[in-house]
Amino acid sequence: MNMKRILTAAIGFPLVTILLIVGNKYVIDIFIAITAIIAMHEYIKCAENKEVKIISWISYLLVACISLIHVIPVEILEYASMIGIPILLLVLFLHVIISDMKITLKDITFTLIGILYILTFSVFLTLVYGMEGKVIGKILIWYILFSAWGTDVFAYAIGRRFGKTKFSKVSPNKSIEGCISGTIGAVIVCLLYTLALNKFGEIEIPYLVIGIISIILSIIGQVGDFAASVIKRYFEVKDFSNLFPGHGGMIDRIDSVMFIAPFAYILFLMFL
Repeated sequence: MNMKRILTAAIGFPLVTILLIVGNKYVIDIFIAITAIIAMHEYIKCAENKEVKIISWISYLLVACISLIHVIPVEILEYASMIGIPILLLVLFLHVIISDMKITLKDITFTLIGILYILTFSVFLTLVYGMEGKVIGKILIWYILFSAWGTDVFAYAIGRRFGKTKFSKVSPNKSIEGCISGTIGAVIVCLLYTLALNKFGEIEIPYLVIGIISIILSIIGQVGDFAASVIKRYFEVKDFSNLFPGHGGMIDRIDSVMFIAPFAYILFLMFL
């Protein structure tokens, strides 16, 4: 199992790195849209375990629209964001009415949760990557990834060896020692990244600010990890899929990243 995890990471990490460095915001929008579609497919398939009928067409349609974030004029996006939820609820309840209650309140509730969970969080990844200013999105996006990956690696390595105090029944394998170690690891990785940027780039990013931001993002990322565990426990699955050998499915890989993205976007706007 460990070898599978290592091989998958050894192949996946360079591919993602190349894409983020070479790509532009339009390419990344498409990449994240595809990622979100795969994640939505996993969510829909898992929901079938509890006989929940996710309204798939609107779920897939909305996450596919992520690819158009930087193509659609800002004015239209603003109107869409304001009226989006009311229209979505209208469509969902129409399904209940038209189906003569074959689609239930439970079905549309889980459809809404899936859309909010995958679409809302994923959109902010594209927004962060497209940010312009003193520090551009191509640089900032790595703080999200390093916060998530640094947390995962340190929490797994330290928690597995020294973790004694269980954190929550939601995820019994996680320990308080692992969670704390994960946050410390995320801070270390983000500060090292900042050191490299300040030394070799033409920018000056405050270490204290990054230290505080990375602590916040690491903690939020761990909440995202627990949130995914809550969903899996309800759907009675170990992983969302077997897409990545040794790592589970797409959601298993991006659960922390998705939760981090909106808060990172706000923090970057405020402090960087």
